[in-house]
Amino acid sequence: MKVRRRIATKPNFAEERKLAEQGYCFIAGIDEVGRGPLAGPVVAAAVILPPNLDARWLTLVRDSKQLTPKRREFLFPLIEGAAIGIGIGLSPPDAIDAQGIMRATRLAMCSAVEHFPHPPDFLLIDHIRLPELDVPQKNITRGDSLCLSIACASIVAKVTRDRIMMALDEVYPDYGFARHKGYATREHLLNLQRWGACPIHRRCFAPVMECIR
Repeated sequence: MKVRRRIATKPNFAEERKLAEQGYCFIAGIDEVGRGPLAGPVVAAAVILPPNLDARWLTLVRDSKQLTPKRREFLFPLIEGAAIGIGIGLSPPDAIDAQGIMRATRLAMCSAVEHFPHPPDFLLIDHIRLPELDVPQKNITRGDSLCLSIACASIVAKVTRDRIMMALDEVYPDYGFARHKGYATREHLLNLQRWGACPIHRRCFAPVMECIR
């Protein structure tokens, strides 16, 4: 029996170029990180890249999950320096508990768009649709592996969230947030059982519910 392997794809500007030909000027790529962790916010980023951007570092851009932390940190300031605009939005744990993870994710994405210095006229979104926004949009399955704007947004969101979790590790040092970033690692689960939930844990997630004191 043959096992099919997913081949890592290289994101490109094909979607952005098609939209530019249709007259769109400010095309934003949007992605989020942090839906799965037991603690911390879900963070979304929206990135508008120049239409004719031709930089050597673009060949290194991938879905953030395919990159090492060192490579993401290397690319982050390059994306910041080249982008026409970057917006960041987040939903904290209490919003996730109140709204549910998918609604909180969409709200974080909407917030990222609202924080743009230049309002986008088209949105390219990784997988999710945003009916809350009255902006033309297209959701793309595996968009962070196919579309450069979305891939850059995934890197910005991931670096931003990792930095947040490292800062929160100093506030709540018993859980190891700087290492696992709130994901359900063995270390995290053991510390959760030992110390109970802290204020940044998502109480609607089952492993946290079981440890609330």
